[in-house]
Amino acid sequence: MGYAQLVIGPAGSGKSTYCSSLFRHCEAVGRSIHVVNLDPAAEQFDYPVAVDIRELICLDDVMEELGLGPNGALMYCMEELEDNMDDWLTDELDNYLDDDYLVFDCPGQIELFSHVPVLRNFVEHLKSKNFNVCVVYLLDSQFITDVTKFISGCMASLSAMIQLELPHVNILSKMDLVTNKRDIEDFLNPQGQVLLSELNQRMAPHFLKLNKALIDLVDQYSMVSFVPLDLRKESSIRYILSQIDNCIQYGEDADVKVKDFDPEDIDD
Repeated sequence: MGYAQLVIGPAGSGKSTYCSSLFRHCEAVGRSIHVVNLDPAAEQFDYPVAVDIRELICLDDVMEELGLGPNGALMYCMEELEDNMDDWLTDELDNYLDDDYLVFDCPGQIELFSHVPVLRNFVEHLKSKNFNVCVVYLLDSQFITDVTKFISGCMASLSAMIQLELPHVNILSKMDLVTNKRDIEDFLNPQGQVLLSELNQRMAPHFLKLNKALIDLVDQYSMVSFVPLDLRKESSIRYILSQIDNCIQYGEDADVKVKDFDPEDIDD
């Protein structure tokens, strides 16, 4: 059985930075992971690229040959990936052993994980290859400046959860850049009535029922919650990785290591 993270989120949320930091952390602790680039527009990487979609198709080539804009060209590239799952993708995945750990760095176009079926079909293909997959959804913590943006971020994350039907770990990225962390703490442990009160103050009166329904979804059903990520702290990366590993059951079938010891050491 293989293991995989599908790293998604809006453009600029820190997906590639997360992947590079995760790779360095795992390298430091002697753990092997392989990072896969699924962004046909990517140009520079701070991590070794194990598999690169640009070997199949490149955004610039599509824009030049078909006369498409950046967004249309990216969707064309992802559809090309979908058409080549049984050929190119399968050949690339066959290079990895059953217990390998892959991290997929995805593009930031929100439609890919909200309503277009490309990533959903990609996930189904991974499952057919016996991969346990967890979605890692990143949201820029600097975006969360008030309750309306927090609810918007929650709904985008929930849309991805419904579309992909996978275990989710939602991350507030770039916490190391936040100047006033008290503002963010209110959204890490949200109080439903407080959020509803703030939302009602910001919205017109005829949105009261909608506001309550949204807050109930976030609060009562605990559908969406976020974990802060501070890349300056190894403990932060380690905690998030442990949450993801738990979701995909990584290491649960590993043999228990028994260390020999001298009983005299106990007395010391």
